[in-house]
Amino acid sequence: MADMKGAAFLCSFFLALFCRINGEIVKGAVSLNSGVFDKIISRHRVVLVKFDETYPYGEKQDEFKKVAQASLSQTDLLVAEVQIADYGDKDNSDLAERFGVKKENYPVYKLFLNGKDEPISYTGDSKNADKIKKFVMQESGLWLGLPACLEEFDKLVAEFLKASPEARLGIVEKAEAALKTLTKDSDKESAEVYIRTMKKIEEKGDTFINSEIERVEKLKDGKVSDKKKEELNRRLNILTSFELRLKDEL
Repeated sequence: MADMKGAAFLCSFFLALFCRINGEIVKGAVSLNSGVFDKIISRHRVVLVKFDETYPYGEKQDEFKKVAQASLSQTDLLVAEVQIADYGDKDNSDLAERFGVKKENYPVYKLFLNGKDEPISYTGDSKNADKIKKFVMQESGLWLGLPACLEEFDKLVAEFLKASPEARLGIVEKAEAALKTLTKDSDKESAEVYIRTMKKIEEKGDTFINSEIERVEKLKDGKVSDKKKEELNRRLNILTSFELRLKDEL
């Protein structure tokens, strides 16, 4: 029995050591180092890079995994990680110095856009994957699925905001027709929010988008149940799709 316990302990010890040495594989993300950084960045349209300590873990790393997972369906976006060592050979410390990354700020996110000389720094909450995705969408114009958002309807939003006031009615009708093809209740609820928002914009103009975002954010920050807060978050995500596409038109 003692031998079995000893063998189990050794097995666990070497497994933990193996994981520690090799690091964790994050699905949807690649690990970059000084030798390949520029080669990889230059070959992609949009690259989101997280600069971090070696062997990161915890809540912030869990949110990074969600962002990486969401990027799998977006072929124009590469999500990458640079782990910076402050011991031994100090691997990748040259990249940290080059991009002004400080240890006390880990993790640091920077968005590299092909054709731009300097990356765009993310200054939001690193413990919120949805905010990181919104940042990528806003700065790159790429679509990343936020909770409650539907790609087909986001495309209709872009079409709607480009259209003349006379043509917008036809796009609302297309959205209503698309709603009838949906089977999941959650998708139907989202589609109804898209359609109601379009109709409100027809009534009140494009300024409705920002005023409604402010109104919903105030409601969310007030005393509401968790269920209501979740509903308001879903609505905010859809409104963000309108906001991002409106900025594209300005």
